[in-house]
Amino acid sequence: MKNTQSDCLRERLIFALDGTGDLAGTVSWVERLRGHVGMFKIGKELFTLYGPGIVRAIQGTGAEVFLDLKFHDIPQTVAGAAEAAVGLGVAMFNLHALGGRAMLREAVSAAGRKAEDLKIRKPIILAVTVLTSLDADDLAAIGFCSSLEDTVLNLARLAQDQGVSGVVASPRDILAIRKACGPDFIIVTPGIRGRDEAADDQKRTATAAQAVAWGTNYLVVGRPIRLASDPIVAVENIVQEMSGA
Repeated sequence: MKNTQSDCLRERLIFALDGTGDLAGTVSWVERLRGHVGMFKIGKELFTLYGPGIVRAIQGTGAEVFLDLKFHDIPQTVAGAAEAAVGLGVAMFNLHALGGRAMLREAVSAAGRKAEDLKIRKPIILAVTVLTSLDADDLAAIGFCSSLEDTVLNLARLAQDQGVSGVVASPRDILAIRKACGPDFIIVTPGIRGRDEAADDQKRTATAAQAVAWGTNYLVVGRPIRLASDPIVAVENIVQEMSGA
């Protein structure tokens, strides 16, 4: 039974698998890191290449899956996708909050019914607020009139009101979301980078220690682990940083 602080922190660390190679290479990463992280994220790249088979292959190692496909379509379509995600037995999946109230509400309802029919635990359902690759200038260029923070908070509240478990949001948004949505709302944060890491396509980033101190529930980390000379050491360093927070 896992009960040490380190074990609890590992359960909150999600490794992003996109970019880890072919099917065999991806599974080898899971086998390598299972026990060091709590969950594995499958994004659009891997799912487009291998479909549901990649989910089953990862689950076959005993690991849990976060299906990161960011469903965004008309309510009926997303409800069907939510049912399919539940049928795959994933631990977590997400959709775009910009899909609106009806889409969010119907996805949550469909997922609940499917889980009940299958007699399994309903996955954690997350709504994406504003991607970490976007900043205030990007939102203005798209045509948003509200500030970045107001947009994030409006989307987080919208998702919470429709029964969504939590959000995927930049670590820079954690404090505001936690204040607006309370202690039980789940916050999952990508964009975790070291203080001295070079800039990339993630614009609104923070360190693991900052994200934990600000109140995140889960950290999603990909490149800082995947590109490290020793990925296990990189994971251990992140867990130690989380512990210090």
